[in-house]
Amino acid sequence: MQFFILQAGNVNNATNYLPIVLQLLFAIGFIVTMMGLTHYFGPTRSTSDKLKNFESGIEIKGNARQPMAIKYFLVAILFVLFDVEVIFFYPYAVNFRALGWNGFAAVVMFVALFIAGFIYIIKKGALDWED
Repeated sequence: MQFFILQAGNVNNATNYLPIVLQLLFAIGFIVTMMGLTHYFGPTRSTSDKLKNFESGIEIKGNARQPMAIKYFLVAILFVLFDVEVIFFYPYAVNFRALGWNGFAAVVMFVALFIAGFIYIIKKGALDWED
């Protein structure tokens, strides 16, 4: 019993990480085993239908290497802006009194950067859906 009490007090002991290492090794072994079994026992018949490119049940039209419209990326940036805004505003709203003026200054700086990104998105025309 004395051994376990000493182990619990020393958090940085390497033996405390043994369960994590064992679980990681088991997971990797399981993945390798399953992939090997499916490769060994799985069917290997290649037909023209299986070799045809297929995505989401829709026949492919055009070349996949053609340039993509920049609006896709601008909408993605817009989503990230709004997502990050919500993530950071909630903890500030809960703790705004405890954060004091330093917290207020940090939020003002955050809002200024957010508005700068939002203005960039608007100037690039990400919200204009008409061509």
